[in-house]
Amino acid sequence: MKIDVGFSILMGFVVGIVACYFFGKKTILKKYIQFLEKANFQAKKIIKNAEKEGESIKKNKMIQAKEKFIELKSKYEKDVHIRERKIMDIENRTKEKKNRLSKEIEIYFKRNNRLEEKIHDYENKYKFLQKKQEEFKNMHIKQVELLEKISNFSSEEAKNKLIELLKGEAKVKAQSHIQNIIEESQLTAKMEAKKIVIQAIQRIGTEESVENAVSVFNIESDDVKGRIIGREGRNIRALEKATGVEIIVDDTPEAILLSCFNPIRREVARLSLHKLVIDGRIHPARIEEIVAKTEKKIEEEILEIGKKNIIDLGIHGIHTELIRMIGRMKYRSSYGQNLLQHSREVAHLAGILASELGLNAKLAKRAGLLHDIGKIPEIESDLPHAILGMQWAEKYGENTEVCNAIGSHHDEIEMKVLISPIVQVSDSISGARPGVRRNSFESYSKRLKNLEKIAFSFYGVNKAFAIQAGRELRVLVESNKIDDKKAFQLSCDITEKIKNEMTYPGQIKVTVIRETRAVQIAR
Repeated sequence: MKIDVGFSILMGFVVGIVACYFFGKKTILKKYIQFLEKANFQAKKIIKNAEKEGESIKKNKMIQAKEKFIELKSKYEKDVHIRERKIMDIENRTKEKKNRLSKEIEIYFKRNNRLEEKIHDYENKYKFLQKKQEEFKNMHIKQVELLEKISNFSSEEAKNKLIELLKGEAKVKAQSHIQNIIEESQLTAKMEAKKIVIQAIQRIGTEESVENAVSVFNIESDDVKGRIIGREGRNIRALEKATGVEIIVDDTPEAILLSCFNPIRREVARLSLHKLVIDGRIHPARIEEIVAKTEKKIEEEILEIGKKNIIDLGIHGIHTELIRMIGRMKYRSSYGQNLLQHSREVAHLAGILASELGLNAKLAKRAGLLHDIGKIPEIESDLPHAILGMQWAEKYGENTEVCNAIGSHHDEIEMKVLISPIVQVSDSISGARPGVRRNSFESYSKRLKNLEKIAFSFYGVNKAFAIQAGRELRVLVESNKIDDKKAFQLSCDITEKIKNEMTYPGQIKVTVIRETRAVQIAR
C-alpha cells in the first residue's frame, strides 16, 4: 500500500512538472502544491489505518493459534490416555495367559509323571506275560509229545486226519447254517424291500411307447407324390441327400414312408416335407434351405426339451451339453422303449427309493436321469454306453457319486457309493415291467433255451422248465442222487451260473424241486 502511495505522489509530481512546463502559470503550480499536500495527508491516513488493521489481524491469528494449540494438546492427551489403557489391558491379559500357562505346565508335568508310572507298570506286566507265554509254549510242546506217544500219530498226521473227518461235516453244517441265515433275513428284508419297491412303482405313472425305424408322412392326394419326386427324381434325391433318410414312394394311398435308423433325421425329413408341401415350391435349392432351417429348429427344440425335463425333475446346475443330450433322448428308443421316458422313470424311482432309505434323493434323481446318456453318441464308439456316459459326465463336471452310478449301472465298474445300486435297481424295474420293452421272438426263445440248458449242465437234474416268460426256472432233480441239502446248494450254483453267463432284464427265480414217490399196486 505504501508503494502505491509513493507511486501516486511521484506521478503527481511528474504531472505537475509537465503542467508547469507546458503552462508555466503560477496558479496551476499552487493548485498542484495543494493537491500534493492533500494527497500526502490521505496517504498517511491510509497507512495508519492499514497498521491498525494489521495489528488487529495479528491479534486474531495469535488467538486462533492458541486455541488450535489447546485443541491439539487436548486431543494428544486423550490419545495418550487411550494408549495407556490399551497397554494396561494388554499387560493384564498377558499376566492372565502367563498364569494359565503356568497352571497348564504344572498339570502337564503331573500327567507326564503318571504316564511314566503307567508305562513302567505296563513294562513289568509285559515281561511277566512273556514269561508266562514261554512257560505255556513249553507245556504245549510236552503235551503234544505225550499225545503223539499215546496215539502213535505225529502232530501233522493227526491234523490231516482230523481235517479229513471234519471237512464233509463242516461243509454240510455250513450250508445248513447259510440256508437258515438266508431264510431268517428273507423273512424281514425281503418283505421290506418289496414294500419299498412296490411303493416306488405305484407312485410312478409313465407312458409306454413303441418306436421303429419307419415314419409315415401323410399327404392330401397322390398328386403331391409327383411334385415330391420331381423331374427325373431330382427332388427326392436332393431330399435324401440333405437328410440322410430313405424316402419310399410306392402305391400306398396318400402316404410316403420315411426310413432311417436315426429318429432325429426322420423327424427332420418329416418336418421338411411338411413345410415344402405347404409352401408348394419344391426344388433342390429350396429343399436344402428348408432342411437347414429345420435342423436348426430341431436343435433348439432338443435344448428346450432338455431344460423342461430337468426343471420338471427339480434338477439344477447341469452343463448345457448334458442338457442337449437329455433332449436328444426323446428321439431315441431302446428295445422299443422311449429313452427319455425311461430315464425320467428311472430318475423318479431312484429319488423315491433314496428318500425311503434316507439318502440324497436329488443326487439319485440326477444319476437316474443321466444314466443312459451314453446311448446317444453323435459319433459311434466301441465303449459300452455306461462307460461312455460316465466319461461324458466327468468331462462336464458332474459329481463323482453321479459318475460312479452311471458307470456301474450295468456292473462295468465297481459300485463305490450307495446311490449306484439304487440307480441299477431303478433301471431294472423300469425295463422289466411287463410290456414296456419289446424283444424279438428269436432272442426271447433263445434266452429260454439257454436257461434250460444251464440247468441240465448240472449233475442230478431230471427236467428243467423256463416259465413266466423267463422270470422263473423250475428244476426237477432225481431224489436218489440229490438230497435236500444238496438241492439248496444246486439252486445257488445254477443262480450263480445264470448271473455269469446270461444277460437278462429284471431277475430270474430258480426253484429246485426234489420229491420222493412210493408207488404200489393193489391187485
